[in-house]
Amino acid sequence: MKKYTNFCKALLNLNDMKNYNPPYSNVERTGLVGLFSICFEQSWKLMKDCLEKSGYEGSTTGSPRMIIKTAFQAGMIDDENLWLDALAQRNNVSHSYNEDIAESIIQKTKDSFLDLFEDLKEKIEKSWL
Repeated sequence: MKKYTNFCKALLNLNDMKNYNPPYSNVERTGLVGLFSICFEQSWKLMKDCLEKSGYEGSTTGSPRMIIKTAFQAGMIDDENLWLDALAQRNNVSHSYNEDIAESIIQKTKDSFLDLFEDLKEKIEKSWL
């Protein structure tokens, strides 16, 4: 499954974030935020693909918010609110030129979103492939 492979590659790259600590250079900050953004995009597209293949109607809209809500209802993800927070952070990526926003995205990724993505990978492998 191409979307699963893409997600796994993005997650592997995102895990490199663990090797960086503040203070971040501008290039590091930009790169780390970019890794989060790519991984998030691949994650919701993977969820959408799995839900569509399993016949979930809520997956046809293409909206990341609707995909997250449908994935939660389907048991694909456990923490809808944290996923919606990740979506909000993804929406903030366009403002990551602001050092505070970028630092917040990086910290939330390290504190919560990496585990969120890892949990998705495990659930997909266990029940959706």
